[in-house]
Amino acid sequence: MSETQNQGASYAAAGVDIEAGDRAVELFAPLAKKATRPEVRGSLGGFAGLFALGKYKEPLLAAGSDGVGTKLAVAQAMGKHDTIGIDLVAMCVDDLVVCGAEPLFLQDYIAIGKVVPEHVAQIVSGIAEGCIQAGCALLGGETAEHPGLMAEGEYDVSATAVGVVEADELLGPDRVRSGDVVIGMASSGLHSNGYSLARHVLLEVAGLPLDGYVEELGRTLGEEMLEPTRIYALDCLSLAAECEVRTFCHVTGGGLAGNLVRVIPEGLVAEISRSTWTPGQIFRSIADLGKVSQEEMEKTFNMGVGMVAVVSPEDRDRAMAMLTARHIDAWVLGEVRQATEEDTSGVALTGDHPRY
Repeated sequence: MSETQNQGASYAAAGVDIEAGDRAVELFAPLAKKATRPEVRGSLGGFAGLFALGKYKEPLLAAGSDGVGTKLAVAQAMGKHDTIGIDLVAMCVDDLVVCGAEPLFLQDYIAIGKVVPEHVAQIVSGIAEGCIQAGCALLGGETAEHPGLMAEGEYDVSATAVGVVEADELLGPDRVRSGDVVIGMASSGLHSNGYSLARHVLLEVAGLPLDGYVEELGRTLGEEMLEPTRIYALDCLSLAAECEVRTFCHVTGGGLAGNLVRVIPEGLVAEISRSTWTPGQIFRSIADLGKVSQEEMEKTFNMGVGMVAVVSPEDRDRAMAMLTARHIDAWVLGEVRQATEEDTSGVALTGDHPRY
């Protein structure tokens, strides 16, 4: 019998390196500690994260979980792991803010084929940065090594964010009225949706290399595809504090119309004019190279609009001024009106995009 057989089986021999996990924690702990709030109790490393809720009249907790989809395949192919965490935070916290909830804390989950401490630390550095941008605390998380299930260079990430809103400040479709103004906020690019189609068109159909410089984009394709999702949470909360905001709409999978219809009540229609904005070059490239129809593009990608605010007509100018002051590229997409017999849904997209 060999010496190895004499020693018997072990967790390390099965592919799980506990020591590597501990080293990863040592590397990312200082980063995670920067993403905190005064309400956090305890410290990293406990079995549960603790957070003091504070004083509210009638608090409603809001929670949302998400991941970043196949954008991970681009990050892994490029060996760049320090921005995907920003995408993860954005996908969670900007869903919360739609109802007016302030993101309080986030917990992440990383499933990985083999723990490479430096790679895990890079992932968590992005999550911490995203939490800082959103004003929430990174309250803890879990890194699970999955040998035999995932290859060494593979990983997946997900997270759950928790927020709070006073019951009488809850935003939603019931607040929307005819005549309300629909304001769009520019996305930073593809964000974290539609990457299966984007990768198919750009990498397989067109055969473009991720490290290849694309003149029209002004950078490499990989850099464009890994551009982090913009986080709007603090901008939206600031807007809601000063203006009569009826609701927000986070534009993710399903596109602008598919998400906006979720916050428009029955009997009303948000009429949106495509002529009010020009989608970024990355969207035009995908449409042209893949011969993708406008309908397919609009239900797959955000087309340059990452967040929408529906505000009272009286606060239109103030809302626009506030967003400009916060360095958010924003414009009026259209307005809410009464539905007619010709309307087939709560959102009507009209006209054509300039130069598209």
